[in-house]
Amino acid sequence: MQIDKLRGKELDQLFESVLSLKDMEECYRFFDDLCTVNEIQSLAQRLEVARMLREGFTYHKIETETGASTATISRVKRALNYGSDAYAMALDRIHKQPNES
Repeated sequence: MQIDKLRGKELDQLFESVLSLKDMEECYRFFDDLCTVNEIQSLAQRLEVARMLREGFTYHKIETETGASTATISRVKRALNYGSDAYAMALDRIHKQPNES
């Protein structure tokens, strides 16, 4: 994992902070203070690109709908194919219906 290179006290603190957030409103407030609007939009865009790639959309369709560059789409695709499966894990969790177990 590439993140292993970054591991340390400061990153642990960041992740612990994210994990401590209790609801959507707290997430909005925390990320509003932590990141610029462009940074937040970039993160959200990458997750949407991952969702669309998993659903089989073409690069052209993804680029048109999200505004992501082909470089960003390629980077996300590489993470989906060769990464640590975190996009899939997160997308599966947020798209799971409440009545599913």
